[in-house]
Amino acid sequence: MRIGVLALQGGFEAHARVYAALGVNVVEVRRVVQLRDIDGLVLPGGESTTLLKLMEDEPWFEALSDFHADGKALFATCAGAILLAREVLDSGQRALGLLDASIRRNAFGRQIDSFEADLALDGEREPLRAVFIRAPRFTATGPDVEVLARLDDEPVLVLQDNILAATFHPELTADPRIHCRFLDLAAGLERPVAERATGVAAG
Repeated sequence: MRIGVLALQGGFEAHARVYAALGVNVVEVRRVVQLRDIDGLVLPGGESTTLLKLMEDEPWFEALSDFHADGKALFATCAGAILLAREVLDSGQRALGLLDASIRRNAFGRQIDSFEADLALDGEREPLRAVFIRAPRFTATGPDVEVLARLDDEPVLVLQDNILAATFHPELTADPRIHCRFLDLAAGLERPVAERATGVAAG
């Protein structure tokens, strides 16, 4: 399995280190053509408006939409989650609309207001330590979005089909469970989304 990390800007190196420590073949993705050779893609945190500017150099929006439609897995953290959302509130910012959720940027405060919290992770007995840095907030999620973790009853980790999205930074702790969940997600996607939804066999 090959996992790509979008390496245009932001915290891609930390994600790559986590997967390298897990023995995973990691690719730093800087060109659209590299999407052909990976099984899943991490969209890291960073500055979402800067990322959008850098994505203008190639047809990233079309390529990522096709990547998703082909049944490949996407793992988005912080600014990456903003990029995937259906709606970015109070900004008019462009987004891919692949994740059926509304999101608000920097909703937990400025960088000086960053914090850590223990989360109850769905299906796990041990709490998950999570780092929030200028974190966005999911203000609404669609009926097909499963909430895997909450902070004060608000979603902070969600799953929708082949998309895993977090408003925090799992790459900044020593706990690899979220990254491992994404590996499981990527490994289990063998058919395009539409085929899996209808139960139609591939080919």
